[in-house]
Amino acid sequence: MNLDKLSDILKTEPPYRFSQVNQAVWQDFISSWQAVSNLPKVLREKLERECPLEIKAELIKNNNKNKSFKALITLADGEVVETVLIRQKDKRNTVCVSSQVGCPLACAFCATGQFGFQRNLTAREIVKQVVFWGRYLKAENKGEKIDNIVFMGMGEAFLNYAEFIKAVKFLNNPETFNIGSRRISVSTAGITEGIKKLAGEKLQINLAISLHAADENLRKDLMPIAKKYNLHELLKTVDNYIAKTGRRVMFEYLMIKEVNDSDQDALKLAKIMARPLYLVNLIPYNETGRFRASSRERIEKFKKILEDAGVAVTVRLSFGADITAACGQLCGRKNNLEKI
Repeated sequence: MNLDKLSDILKTEPPYRFSQVNQAVWQDFISSWQAVSNLPKVLREKLERECPLEIKAELIKNNNKNKSFKALITLADGEVVETVLIRQKDKRNTVCVSSQVGCPLACAFCATGQFGFQRNLTAREIVKQVVFWGRYLKAENKGEKIDNIVFMGMGEAFLNYAEFIKAVKFLNNPETFNIGSRRISVSTAGITEGIKKLAGEKLQINLAISLHAADENLRKDLMPIAKKYNLHELLKTVDNYIAKTGRRVMFEYLMIKEVNDSDQDALKLAKIMARPLYLVNLIPYNETGRFRASSRERIEKFKKILEDAGVAVTVRLSFGADITAACGQLCGRKNNLEKI
């Protein structure tokens, strides 16, 4: 899919051609220009030659009832990124997109960090992931659409802020995808500069913080980036974000057996999380080799300690673990794939 020449081709066309093309590509999710019957044949043929719509991708089969799917998108330079479609029981569809090829943060619990960092994605490469799932839903399930976008795939979006926010604005644009900003979420490991920039945007997108430990030293062991952005600085920045936007912030907390799931860990977490517009989201850990997941009983006990201390807390349902598409499991490996 390469639309670099699209604007040049359309500049000699009537202005309404832009609307027709936007509708066809970003809302009707065409995969061939020949499908756009309201465009002249000569223009369709030119677009077919110079603006190909093919997306090179491979899909992982999923026979599980939760109906989550993972796809590997091959980019123009041969690099590969993973993206996930989460299909929930109420027929809502959430697309999880990547913002980088790999990730430079090297969090101990994350397969993406173990993969290493290759490069940032462009806004078009981010949007391409959403287009892929739009086409998939159109082909497989008439009437279904993409409801939510989460920047929780490979990479740290705030280390690619310019392209990330460009992609968000494109997805939000009524003339393209028209996805409401409140249905777009971004997760950060705590890049305070990015949080400050987001607070200044005229977009009501949802912010999530990857926390995973309330103890400073443990968080540094799990997330090396915490050596640069300590908890005090991070929480101060979040408080300023809330004061400026009035929006709730989610704190993601992976439940890792005998690492961060003790009663003492819960009490430490409660001490810093019992604040207005803070929401703790406990996430059952999806094993990637080094650590083990907390038991359901331990998670429930941990949750009760937080609730008793007045902390707003939820437990995230696990989607995609059976296809290594859950939180922390994306790493760009081509295993067990079925080509589309």
